[in-house]
Amino acid sequence: MFAAGLITLTAAAQYAQAQTDGPQYAPTMLVLDASGSMQRPDAAGTMMDAAKDAVHSFVDSAPAESKVGLTTYGTGTGNTDAEMQAGCRDVRVLHQPDTLDKGALNGAVDGIEARGWTPMGPALRQAAETLPSSGPRSIVLVSDGEDTCAPPDACAVAQELKQKGIDLVVHAIGFAVDAPARAQLTCMAQSTGGTYTDAADGPALKRILPRVSAAALRNYQSAGTPITGTASYDKAPVATPGQYLDALGQHTPKYWAVDVPEGATAYFSGTVSFPRLAGIPSVDDNNVVQLRVFGSDGQDCHASDFEQKTSSSDGVALTVAKTWDGATKQRTGGRGDTCKGGGRYYFTLNWETVSAGVPEQLPLELLVGIEPAATDAGPVAALPKTEFTEPTGETTPVTGGGSFNSAATLAESGSYADAVRPGEFVFYRVRLDWGRGLAYRVHFAPNGSKGSDSVSNLTTTLYSPIRERINSDSGVYTGSDTALPVTNSTGTVPIRYHNRDAAPTETRKQAVAGWYYIAVKVGSTFTEKGDQSAVPVRLDLTVDGTKENGPTYATSNDGVFGENAKPKTPESATSAHEDPTVAGEHSSNSWILFTATGIGVLALVGIVVLVLIARKRRG
Repeated sequence: MFAAGLITLTAAAQYAQAQTDGPQYAPTMLVLDASGSMQRPDAAGTMMDAAKDAVHSFVDSAPAESKVGLTTYGTGTGNTDAEMQAGCRDVRVLHQPDTLDKGALNGAVDGIEARGWTPMGPALRQAAETLPSSGPRSIVLVSDGEDTCAPPDACAVAQELKQKGIDLVVHAIGFAVDAPARAQLTCMAQSTGGTYTDAADGPALKRILPRVSAAALRNYQSAGTPITGTASYDKAPVATPGQYLDALGQHTPKYWAVDVPEGATAYFSGTVSFPRLAGIPSVDDNNVVQLRVFGSDGQDCHASDFEQKTSSSDGVALTVAKTWDGATKQRTGGRGDTCKGGGRYYFTLNWETVSAGVPEQLPLELLVGIEPAATDAGPVAALPKTEFTEPTGETTPVTGGGSFNSAATLAESGSYADAVRPGEFVFYRVRLDWGRGLAYRVHFAPNGSKGSDSVSNLTTTLYSPIRERINSDSGVYTGSDTALPVTNSTGTVPIRYHNRDAAPTETRKQAVAGWYYIAVKVGSTFTEKGDQSAVPVRLDLTVDGTKENGPTYATSNDGVFGENAKPKTPESATSAHEDPTVAGEHSSNSWILFTATGIGVLALVGIVVLVLIARKRRG
């Protein structure tokens, strides 16, 4: 009993901490190559000058909350044959990956002199060892040539780190490289699920490095309070409103219990993110997760839903969600009463169809909500969709997040510009109060790619606050202008409680106020030879409608997902946990998703920037 109360108390404290601390990023390691080949001329001086300028651009644009360190190699020796043995061990950590200190980092970069060898493999290994031993890490590797110190081969080192289970993604940038160097860098990136990009000169590197570094934040990072579902309903853990983190295995159903008060509506969703994988045939690149609901005695309530994702190897997120209104129905004394009225219900997820090459288990985010009955539900359903208006004014730069948890906020109507790489699945969010709605359209601009090898799939998806898919559209990118939807726009009706009773199915998913999510995917190119350059994306958004008061609830709650909860004593938390008639009885008319119980332990995917500028020849 005390443990249950302590978990609730800790969850509330974590939520409060998350509100004051803001987003959290994994540590960042900058590694700058100082080999002698960097003395070659570039447009604004030497290639070393261009590399420093690009690093300054990254440091200046890095989030204030990030932790950034600095490593260099090639500064301790020259590049003669006699110095090769020592030069190939010359990797130095100049600054630990602590809280971002822009002045110190920029000063350290300015003090580097290029003169030595190019131990790319050892530098990659040292960067991984300097970072924390757990959590997501990314490396952005920039090179003007091949490793001059192999063995160990740099690609083999990347494969070794991945095979050890280290959560590491390498994104490589080729700085005016030849074909052999491009092949080595591509191998390093693909071995870890990362991307490769060409930079022809210093100005291009200055533009590309900050973008790739920002994109390294966009690996999906699951988050939530730890929970472990069970193989049978009678031993299932009880989940109160909030966000949880579990693991889902292939073809292995798991159960979780939720106590739903009389007259309340329950919300339950599960999100699985699939890793980026190369070379998966389309016929073997399909995943299906099914969600089912069971009554208090384990009886099947014949309420289920499933979600299917094709091209899962692009690193897509799959979410299956269920709105359960069984507790709003009256018991009649018949056999089906275990699926009616207030009480304990069980939700189960099963990973039924499994794509090739994926791990046996994947992290699973669970979202649980309890909404009390409404005594006054407010205005009738709003069926006309929000009218889309072409935005005017300047376009606002934005960096989409790699998960629902790190989605970029779009505060108002307007145009927003991003750059999405092949294989990326990024998220944005829009706050919709009662009575408000949105409409949007996504434009994909040319990125210079041509030919059938560079063709990729495009998708945009709109999600409700419980991560339920409202609508989606897809198309094909060939390197030229295109848009989704091809004509008009997609969006919501004004958000009202009564929308859940409307005839159109998608309108029923627009019955709660809160964060609505827009996902944009640029699929991997159809072949590995395709152009991996980022695709310029412009998201045109209309947010409209008059804000309304929303429904009046019969009982109060701390937010449907517990987002407004205050710390409780262990005794009060335990009693609420044990009594299904008490669960969720605190009030709020607002829905703020993903500021839930586990968000204080959020470990958003961070960036570790490894700048390795080498050349096949020395000097």
